[in-house]
Amino acid sequence: MVPGAPRAPSSAWAGWQPLFLLTLEALLPSPAWVCPVRCKCSSQDRSVLCHRQNLAAVPGRIPPACELLDLSHNRLRTLQQGMFSRLQALKELDLSENVISNIEPGAFNSLQRLMTLRLRGNELKIVLAGVFAGLPSLTVLDLSQNKIVIFLDHAFQDLASLRHLEASNNHLVFISPRAFGGLRQLRQLTLERCNLTGVPTGALGQLPHLGELRLKVLNISVLRDYSFRRLPRLRALEISRWPFLATVEPHSLLGLNLSSLAITKCNLSIIPYEALQPLTYLRCLDLSHNPIAAIHGGRLAQLLRLQELHLVGGQLATVAAHAFWGLSHLRLLNVSDNALQTLEEGAFHTVGNLETLRLDGNPLACDCRLLWVVRRRRRLSFEGRQPACASPALVRGRRFKDFSDILPSGHFTCRRAKIQPEAPQWVSVEEGSKARLRCQGDGDPMPTITWLSPRQAWLDAGLRGRVRVLPDGTLEIFYALVQDSGTYYCVASNVAGNDTMAAHLHVYDPSRWANDTFPLANMSANGLGAPVVPLPGLGMLLGAVAMGAVPFLSSVAVCFLFIFLWSKGRGRVKHHATFEFVPRSPGAPRGKPSHGGRLAMRFT
Repeated sequence: MVPGAPRAPSSAWAGWQPLFLLTLEALLPSPAWVCPVRCKCSSQDRSVLCHRQNLAAVPGRIPPACELLDLSHNRLRTLQQGMFSRLQALKELDLSENVISNIEPGAFNSLQRLMTLRLRGNELKIVLAGVFAGLPSLTVLDLSQNKIVIFLDHAFQDLASLRHLEASNNHLVFISPRAFGGLRQLRQLTLERCNLTGVPTGALGQLPHLGELRLKVLNISVLRDYSFRRLPRLRALEISRWPFLATVEPHSLLGLNLSSLAITKCNLSIIPYEALQPLTYLRCLDLSHNPIAAIHGGRLAQLLRLQELHLVGGQLATVAAHAFWGLSHLRLLNVSDNALQTLEEGAFHTVGNLETLRLDGNPLACDCRLLWVVRRRRRLSFEGRQPACASPALVRGRRFKDFSDILPSGHFTCRRAKIQPEAPQWVSVEEGSKARLRCQGDGDPMPTITWLSPRQAWLDAGLRGRVRVLPDGTLEIFYALVQDSGTYYCVASNVAGNDTMAAHLHVYDPSRWANDTFPLANMSANGLGAPVVPLPGLGMLLGAVAMGAVPFLSSVAVCFLFIFLWSKGRGRVKHHATFEFVPRSPGAPRGKPSHGGRLAMRFT
């Protein structure tokens, strides 16, 4: 070997050298991935993370191959035109939680591959047309928690691929009807904590492919008719935390083909039955946290495909018979945390498909009406929240799972409804006065009281106006008319049976009594079998006596005059005359004039 000449590598080193060089190349950053100062970089993820570095400007020397750039929680104020033009490979840009108040048109030019842009928590007040130019691939845009007051026409016209727009927590007072023009592919839109006074119907009509719409924390009191027209592909609508929303107009949801509807934490006191009728494809309905007190019978029958109904945390006290008739696919019912005392099996179209039932948080009365739940408790899911009895005292506090399969005597039983007292009522009042027919029922559970009028009309506690049923079961007619006369029937009913009582009402007109002392024929025609008739007054009696006495006295006077004259003409011959008074025959017609009888004389 020549002195000073380099040594030939050994055969072992020659074999490992290529592998060593590849490993060293992987561990050392390439010149293209020189990381900016105060940032963290990953060549494997192609990301540059510069968040929370108190940066006032976009750092230089960002690798052009970067796909994820995080500049959140810094002090950036303005985005100038073309400031990201070198980052043509960028797919996600996070500018959240800065103090950006101005974005120049063209600031995002050349970002042809950008798919996600986050501008949450900045100081933006307005979005001008052209601000989002150069973003043909953008699918997610987050503008939440800014100070945007208005969306102008064509503000998003360059975002043809946008699918999700988050615009909550802004100061929005108006959305121009053409603001969303160009968003032909938008699938999700969220508007939350804005100052809108109505649903932006015109702007929403520019979104033909919108599938999910969330409107939260708005001060809208009425959901107007046709609020969501021209949204044929909307499948999920969420209306949440509208504290003043008390009215949903009948045609407000017309034209929608929803599968999920949530109107929660609002001020609805009744279920908007008419507005729900067109939603025949609805599968999930959530009306939780509204002051709804009742579900009425048969009013949800149009929701043929409904599978889930949630009504949690309200004031629900009544689920009427047949409330869920027509809902043959209902598999989940959640009415927890309400004021329900019972839930009868008759409320359901069928309980065969019911899989989950939430009754916890209700003051349940464990009588025969809930026996069906106890019998099915092995097959029903309570989602870990077992219902418990609030009454009667015998089982208070016991959970349904604690009962044995063979129930002891007196558990989950009912007592048939009965009316006290049972005797019929006879009531006569003057026309124009108030009439009251009383009816009090007893039973376990307490029966409901309804009345059947003489014209076969049912009167119940929901009736208002001149004729109404009071909470204690009394039927009250505020201004009684003659045509109100007749026989009314009180019906007390509960799940164990019913009881009936007749109540007779006669309403008379005082002006007719002066000419018709005993109007029995009229009272009989009204269906009153044995009415209580007011006695005629003293003046009426004296008049009747006078009318009968005058003809009688006149006849007697004529007879005595005739005898006197005859005796004068015959001398002093004495004759005997016998007088007989024959009263009127009882069978004489009442319509002919009468003098009370006839006088007969016989001479001897």
